[in-house]
Amino acid sequence: MLQLRQIIKFFADRAIFSGIDWHIRPTDRIGLCGENGAGKSTLLKMLAGLVEADSGTLQVAKGTTFGYLPQDGLEHRGRSLFTEVQGALEELQAMERELHLLETKISTDHSAVEMERYAELQQLFEQRGGYRMESEVGQVLHGLGFSRDDFNKPCETFSGGWQMRIALAKLLLQRPNLLLLDEPTNHLDLPARDWLEDYLLAYPHAVVLVSHDRFFLDKVVSRIVEIWNGDLTEYPGNYSKYIRARDERVAALKVAKRQQDEEIARIEAFISRFRYQANKASQVQSRVKQLKKVERISLPPERKKISFTFPTPPKGGRMALELCQVSQHYGGLKVLQNIDLQVEQGERVALVGPNGAGKSTLMRLLAGVEASVEGERKEGHNLHLAYFAQDQAGELNPTRDVYGELSADSPVAMVPKLRNILGAFLFSGDDIEKRVKVLSGGERNRLALAKLLLRPANLMLLDEPTNHLDLQSKQILLDALNNYQGSIVFVSHDRYFVDELATRVIEVGGGRVESYLGNYEDFLRAKQRFGDSSHSIERVEQHTQQATTERPLDKETRRQAHAERKEQQRREQKCQRQLADIEKQIEQIEKQLAELEQIMAAPDLYQDQERWRQVSGEHIGLKEQLDVAYQHWEELQEPA
Repeated sequence: MLQLRQIIKFFADRAIFSGIDWHIRPTDRIGLCGENGAGKSTLLKMLAGLVEADSGTLQVAKGTTFGYLPQDGLEHRGRSLFTEVQGALEELQAMERELHLLETKISTDHSAVEMERYAELQQLFEQRGGYRMESEVGQVLHGLGFSRDDFNKPCETFSGGWQMRIALAKLLLQRPNLLLLDEPTNHLDLPARDWLEDYLLAYPHAVVLVSHDRFFLDKVVSRIVEIWNGDLTEYPGNYSKYIRARDERVAALKVAKRQQDEEIARIEAFISRFRYQANKASQVQSRVKQLKKVERISLPPERKKISFTFPTPPKGGRMALELCQVSQHYGGLKVLQNIDLQVEQGERVALVGPNGAGKSTLMRLLAGVEASVEGERKEGHNLHLAYFAQDQAGELNPTRDVYGELSADSPVAMVPKLRNILGAFLFSGDDIEKRVKVLSGGERNRLALAKLLLRPANLMLLDEPTNHLDLQSKQILLDALNNYQGSIVFVSHDRYFVDELATRVIEVGGGRVESYLGNYEDFLRAKQRFGDSSHSIERVEQHTQQATTERPLDKETRRQAHAERKEQQRREQKCQRQLADIEKQIEQIEKQLAELEQIMAAPDLYQDQERWRQVSGEHIGLKEQLDVAYQHWEELQEPA
């Protein structure tokens, strides 16, 4: 349906694309990946016709329609939410208006021509879903997190994140042949992300998207296109398969490049040695031409192995923090009502629920920055608390540079790690010398999070810590939090992050909280056992009414599910340790084989028959050991 041929695009003197060729098929599900600044958003804009290539051609099949969702900058005003979104179905609305007009005419004048036109138009209107138009608008709005009370609100009353949801709703209803989405999950909570995953899986046309949500990419896309060094490389499968395939490809490229470098060095050595010998002139010229024809192998950038660890937290009591019969009201709005919540030492508690359910309110109550109207907040013994709010960036000093702001309150022991931490949060090179006041909103949030994580605390309260982080930075943060020895309560709309970190899920909604042992996947499974699919990622249709809160599983069942998951994790960890051991063994055997083969390559070895038999026997023995080791390695790779 769309083809790029030899596309070249420059920004200043840097080639973003250097003669790329690419083909998009009618039902493709493609995720664009690459380092920041590689050209992902530029490519989306080029496909949408918003950016022109410097050279090359973009061929589009006749009848192809485009829908493009940028990361930000959209605003809707002047109409109610429902009217604005329904406006995306302009063609159906025009048909509906014509039908009403024809109905009026036919009632007074039984014209055969008008009656025939009415019958044709009515049939077409029905085929295109005109009679389901309002219902479909309602389903999409509900799926993206809007309540029925929002339908008549003016669009200008919605904030930036909700403005992007309005734009996304309109695009989904228009159903273009090619849907181009730049970070569509940025402003979506977990239920809305789950709904969007299902919608895109059932979408009948092509989708190309950029996302920093690993679970979303794994669920939705069937092909990854990596942008690097002005070129595109395709990988079949989802993001997790891409990571494995990319590592294998880079390893193979390294081997090929080493061999190529050795061959080039050998040729260059010949040229240098015989350049001025007349009897070798033709051979030298032949090798010079050979060198010119060599297509040099270039390696993708090494992914820096950045990591950091938190300061050792002060020891605290078994109970870190507790809320007893706490209620929070804002005027007549009862956000939380008589809730009890205990956070024990070492727990990783995820708060989940739709936007507006009260997650951030609960975080503020836990942090003690907001007083409840009823109930009591009890701190555990020797509590040292660190709180990251969604507006934490407002606490930064605008006059300092990035490095100065991070180092201002840093413990002495953490100073040597500051540059690594800044790198993990996407500050490198000259970025660390930027003044805080010139940073973008996303950069300020990242700096605020990096600063918070330096403080020794035994309880961290993190409200949306993964906002504005790319996939690599999220993984670095996740690894650090998994190694952190204190307790964590967090809110995140990144499904992979929640699944990998949480040991307990607290569902917030309807003024109440319900606790579920395990991660988000365990939580979904528990909800589904009682027929509640309000969070399910496997539901086919979205209910248009608000889901009712179901009773949680009994404690014993939840403990059992948690124990099963922990046992599975222990088995996987044991398997990983065995894999590491066998890979180390294989590496050692291969090293010994290489050394023996060097010895066997020496001509004088064959003069000593006894020595030859000894070396040959060792070589055969090592090869057998290597075969056994590889067989064991393959067995460990097989799924249990």
